[in-house]
Amino acid sequence: MKNYRVPVITTLLILLFSIFMPLSAVVSAQDNTNIEEINQELETPGVLRVGMEANYAPFNWSQTSASNGGIAISNSNGEYANGYDAQIAQRIADELGLQLEIVKLEWDGLPPALQSGKIDAIIAGMSPTPERAQQIDFTDSYYESDIVLVLRSDSDYADASSLEDFTGARVTGQLNTFHYDLVEEIPDVEQQTAMDSFPTMISSVMSDKSDAYVSERPGAMAAVAANSDLTYVTFADGEGFDTSAVDTSIAVGTRKDSGLTSYINEVLATIPQAERDQLMQDMVDLNERGESTGFWGDVRNIWDNFGTQFLRGAGSTMFIALTSTIIGFLIGLVIAIYRSLPITKASGAIKFGLFKLVDFLIIAYIEIFRGTPMMVQAMLIFYGSKLFFDIDMSSMSAALLIVSVNTAAYLSEVIRGGIHGVDDGQLEASKAIGMNHVQAMTYVILPQAIRNILPALGNEFVINIKDTSVLNVIAVTELFFVTRSASGSTYMTFQTFFIAALIYFVLTFTTTRLLRLVERKMDGRSDYTVYESSSMPQ
Repeated sequence: MKNYRVPVITTLLILLFSIFMPLSAVVSAQDNTNIEEINQELETPGVLRVGMEANYAPFNWSQTSASNGGIAISNSNGEYANGYDAQIAQRIADELGLQLEIVKLEWDGLPPALQSGKIDAIIAGMSPTPERAQQIDFTDSYYESDIVLVLRSDSDYADASSLEDFTGARVTGQLNTFHYDLVEEIPDVEQQTAMDSFPTMISSVMSDKSDAYVSERPGAMAAVAANSDLTYVTFADGEGFDTSAVDTSIAVGTRKDSGLTSYINEVLATIPQAERDQLMQDMVDLNERGESTGFWGDVRNIWDNFGTQFLRGAGSTMFIALTSTIIGFLIGLVIAIYRSLPITKASGAIKFGLFKLVDFLIIAYIEIFRGTPMMVQAMLIFYGSKLFFDIDMSSMSAALLIVSVNTAAYLSEVIRGGIHGVDDGQLEASKAIGMNHVQAMTYVILPQAIRNILPALGNEFVINIKDTSVLNVIAVTELFFVTRSASGSTYMTFQTFFIAALIYFVLTFTTTRLLRLVERKMDGRSDYTVYESSSMPQ
């Protein structure tokens, strides 16, 4: 047998291979373990669902294309999210090996969406205040900033350098944020009502309804970049607001005791401060806009950029209003017929008792849904169904359910009034010719009752077209939801809502005219001939 000498380099390679193969197997097993643990914290394995307003530049905003790193918004077809938050969310998802899904929600809807499992995390420029920390957990900070006041560049307060210089000023802040609480620190301030969004506050300042609003510096920088008529005032130490590190830092919100928090912290720790600062500056630069082209020019530009979104929103609005009005009418019709049944004590104790029990439940349903705002019902049904019953409805399904049952509560009483408005002799005559109650209602009473209440039905339809706007709290992409997106992206609130007002008017005006046409058809001919019995045609 021949003897072979193994080359030295081959020996070293074998040695290194024997050392690192077990280590790589351990790392691979650890990665798999991490992925399994992460998936246990997610509603959908492999998908990180992040909630944000997409209406708070430069942290987050919406746009109509994927340009400059825009990320598709899952619950609003044709919209893309961008901004500091969106890019941080993408970085976290990539590092964790997850697919990113951005869900656009109103600010007030973010915490309940997180708690109910509609989203896995909040990345929306949210500060980890003690009040919020009682409801949700927070990661380490991913950005820190100072607090400033945004105002018109020609304001009497533009040269201010301390809070005392704003004595007597009209100042506001965003609703449900600590910014609004800071307003009280200004001496003799006229603290105005909190507003729902930054575009709204910008409009208030631009129209001289407010002198200033409280903002973080990046938000102020974006507002100024988009509107040259604005500026912001910064304060030296001891001259500005009394804030803590918690107030001026921004963190990712997660569910209570979620293991996802530690994994996100590991990713955030790998992002250098210089990279964070540069990313924020890049996002601010993207919000820079040219000079205004005048009111009608601005309206045209908004329509050119967001026209498709407006039309989609209008389509969703009409679909919800029409479908819900029809379903609500049918439910209300059944309720009204049931409550008109001639069941008395003479019908038997058990039958009468069951009838009264169901009637009591119907009355309770009617009073509850007529006595509470639709917006409150939307929040309770959409988030509560997931939180307490693990029923995960889509925004559109929830919208149809909410508007339908709300409409039914109103129309049931309208239809019942219409039935009672038909002369009692009609029912008696129907029974005299051998009709039972159902036949009399179907062929005699209801046709007359429905004709009498048709104006009320049309009015309810028109109301539903407008009331769908409250569904933006559960992120239904109807017309008002789209309008807020365009307003937040362009900072042109008046021009954007002017377009929305025109669309709403066209929808309601067209609907009203069509309903009037239906009424005339149901009225029959206005000219007819009366024959005497002797002259009736044979």
